[in-house]
Amino acid sequence: MSGTWSETLWGTFLTALATALSLLVVDLVIPGVNIANFPSALIAALVIGFLNSSVKPIATALSLPLNYATLGGFSLIINGILFWLAAAIVPGFSAHGLIAFIGGPVVLSLVNTFISKYFAEKGLELPSASDRQRIRES
Repeated sequence: MSGTWSETLWGTFLTALATALSLLVVDLVIPGVNIANFPSALIAALVIGFLNSSVKPIATALSLPLNYATLGGFSLIINGILFWLAAAIVPGFSAHGLIAFIGGPVVLSLVNTFISKYFAEKGLELPSASDRQRIRES
């Protein structure tokens, strides 16, 4: 296995792990978000990553006028919809109510940032979006 592929796999694993751990924190903090177990959190992390990389850019582009009108506030709605969609797809992961719809993605993002920063400080740095793109192109 070449270095770039192993870096990609390691980065994907760490990203999924950070997101899964963040989802478990969201489960504890946000009422209405329920995760049955760690495997469900890991699958949900992969689904959220897939939705954020495939559906979110399209939804963001289509809602650009609303985002301008709300000074970016509509991004919370897009994140909430994607969070809810992931919960609808993944068995063992559910999100019910407005607090889960809006607060879940916000807390997920904050906790994921702290966990990713912790990994970086320990030398387990997650690849940035530009690094992942560079690896894909090589």
